[in-house]
Amino acid sequence: MFFSGALDLPWWGLVLVTLGLTHITIASVTIFLHRHQAHRALDLHPAVSHFFRLWLWMTTGMVTKEWAAIHRKHHAKCETVDDPHSPQIHGLNKVLWTGVFLYVKESHNKDTIERYGHGTPDDWIERNVYNRFSVLGLTIMGLINIALFGIVPGLVILAIQIAWIPFWAAGVINGIGHFWGYRNWATDVPDASRNLFPWGILIGGEELHNNHHAYASSAKLSAKWYEFDIGWMYIRILEIMGLAHVKHVAAMPKFHESAKPVCDFDTLQAVITHRYDVLSKYVKSLRTLYVEEIAKLRTVAPQDALKLEALKASLYRNEKTLQAPEREQLQQGLARSRALATVYVMRHELEAIWERSTASKDQLLAQLQDWCHRAEASGVQQLQDFSLRLRSYA
Repeated sequence: MFFSGALDLPWWGLVLVTLGLTHITIASVTIFLHRHQAHRALDLHPAVSHFFRLWLWMTTGMVTKEWAAIHRKHHAKCETVDDPHSPQIHGLNKVLWTGVFLYVKESHNKDTIERYGHGTPDDWIERNVYNRFSVLGLTIMGLINIALFGIVPGLVILAIQIAWIPFWAAGVINGIGHFWGYRNWATDVPDASRNLFPWGILIGGEELHNNHHAYASSAKLSAKWYEFDIGWMYIRILEIMGLAHVKHVAAMPKFHESAKPVCDFDTLQAVITHRYDVLSKYVKSLRTLYVEEIAKLRTVAPQDALKLEALKASLYRNEKTLQAPEREQLQQGLARSRALATVYVMRHELEAIWERSTASKDQLLAQLQDWCHRAEASGVQQLQDFSLRLRSYA
């Protein structure tokens, strides 16, 4: 009896309990630490907020200020040498399997914590209990597990609880989530974020990582009709119960029934607001033209077609991320297609409109109007169609 807990469960029962307990931890991380604390996408009722803090203290020992600070720095310095855990810098294997050590290393950087950790809980219990005695929470959780499930099952469940977040969050999301998957949005360079799956269930919706990097302040991580974010479902349930208030969700683009004759200030604002949608659709146009140009050249100039086919790895990337040999190869290939070269160059001109933070609204509007005029006069169907789309943004 000494080795048995209060709940005498079969092995499959223990597995279900473990999955349930770890899922509560995942929900606590994505709702409280990530969307509420790091990005202020929603407000939580104090009772709910404190439950999440208590649960995370008992199951992970993580400090709220440290987690929020490190994550905010990740967004601010994404894929650079200052990014705490970029697989593009450190390598996928290191982040996937030892990402927790990168997290711990950055948590000792006082400048990071002070610069990026503002606005996190700083009450008496945070300062005197959660921050000071992180091991105590894990000890209490271990004793509860032993009392409920027995010594061996209880300690095994505790070990899984402790390892769950370091593997799935610090490893899988920070690693694979910036290395493999699909992209809805061509986010700011050099961000390499990816959506792992269209169904965010196992990791609370964090699987939709590219969506999050595109709209970091959104409480909802799903963006397409086929995507599902279970964390958002929990937030909506809390909101219905009066225990949460959503502050921000990603605005989806809307369109006028017919395009305006010329772009106006409302069009400019819509294009800047929905720049990821603009860029995503533009890249699709670029891909369509790329395929068409290769098909044409294969019949009249096979060698030129081969030159264009060699561009596939670099054509859709931002030129700033290309090495000198890649840039040279890109320019040689684009010389084989006037239409493709025009669309490629005008892509960067379009991006420059929302990157010029020092320009006035009048200047930006003039640049957008000029871009549309030149696109429609280019003789390239993809550019003409895209100009029409830009003038339709509402």
